[in-house]
Amino acid sequence: LRQEPTVYVNGVPICARPANKIGEYAELGAITRDIAKANEVEFLKVCETRKNENGGKLKAVDINKNALELEVTELKSLSQVIEGLKEKFPGLVHWRVPVCNSAAPLESDFDIIIKTLVGTAINTPVIVNDQVGLSRATTGCVAACLFKELQISASFEGLVETVPGVNLSLLKTDRYVMDPAKDTLFRGEFEVVKELIATLKDGAAAKSNADRIIDLNGTPKTGGTGIKQLRENIAESKLSYEIMDDAAQAFLKHKIMDNIQKYFYLIVFAGYIREAAAAARETIEADKKAAVVLPASGKCSIPATELKIGKTFAAFMEENAGLRALIDTGKGNLQWERDIPAASLANLESLAAKDFKGNLGKIIHDIYQTAHVMFGDMPQGDHKKRAKYRFASKTIMRILPAAQKGEVEKLIESKKMTMDLYEILGKCTWVEPK
Repeated sequence: LRQEPTVYVNGVPICARPANKIGEYAELGAITRDIAKANEVEFLKVCETRKNENGGKLKAVDINKNALELEVTELKSLSQVIEGLKEKFPGLVHWRVPVCNSAAPLESDFDIIIKTLVGTAINTPVIVNDQVGLSRATTGCVAACLFKELQISASFEGLVETVPGVNLSLLKTDRYVMDPAKDTLFRGEFEVVKELIATLKDGAAAKSNADRIIDLNGTPKTGGTGIKQLRENIAESKLSYEIMDDAAQAFLKHKIMDNIQKYFYLIVFAGYIREAAAAARETIEADKKAAVVLPASGKCSIPATELKIGKTFAAFMEENAGLRALIDTGKGNLQWERDIPAASLANLESLAAKDFKGNLGKIIHDIYQTAHVMFGDMPQGDHKKRAKYRFASKTIMRILPAAQKGEVEKLIESKKMTMDLYEILGKCTWVEPK
């Protein structure tokens, strides 16, 4: 799933990265499989040339930005390594699906995953690899597991119904119910997702499907065995957003919206899989149908290796094109800042207008008293302290008398000071010595 081209130096992977993205997430744009393959071939040539020009040594940088000089005894591309593995595992199929880290895979990427898995057995292992094994790998695992859901549903649903005493509801992930005590954001109840559920056919069931698979691929606290929780990570990032400075907030806001887009698309993909599973149960040649029909129910039990997918995910999205506009306009529909109660703001503005310096002690007290109530839902600790301090900094700036506010804004714009409570108070209370 990596976007970057990779080579192996003495069996250790090294990738090509922009100089300013060493040890950081690198979103490289709309990289396709063909682009990634071509970049890998070129990267191998560059590494060969640099090794030969440097006496058999290759210079590189590790994730901590420490310079390395490697004595090269073996240099292979990722493709060459995979071809070597195929000699030992002849059934191995390798396919690249380069995706970005935060946002959803492209619609065509979902189709590549489906195309690669169609025809595999229900117990065929699927190995998903990216750089660290976090967002991209987890996204790939969720997509692959949803396809396995299709295989189970289309192949075994009719068969399972013939087994006496089986509680079919236990096998239905579309009936998955999350802990209602969780915060709405942790349950993925974003406004744009609510609109999706109301718009998409069987939207609530599709969300339950996706949530169950996301939780199984998530961390142990949600019943999973992974290290990344694609849904709850959005809520955790949103909580962190409140305590960060403006520059960090700008970056995190973009990431949060990208992650909401990914979650949105996984729900849509779950809806597509549900539709495809229903169609696959009936998509079988007439001359073969007699061999797979179950006499007890009349339903088909088609071997997973023979399942056919008629419609691509891209075609499904064309039929539901309004969903694209829905997520594009709705992914930022969050309350990014907590609203100060109108009565509290009016009180602070009144105190500042009457005598800002004379009432400053009362103003600071009331700001923090308001913050104590507003951030009462956050657990005690550094996050809460920083959130309240940032709120105090923004609020004092908001109620400054016009003359002082204009002066402070110019200093902040010229980067001579920051929007920090103590800096603002220092500037507004400082008396020039005579």
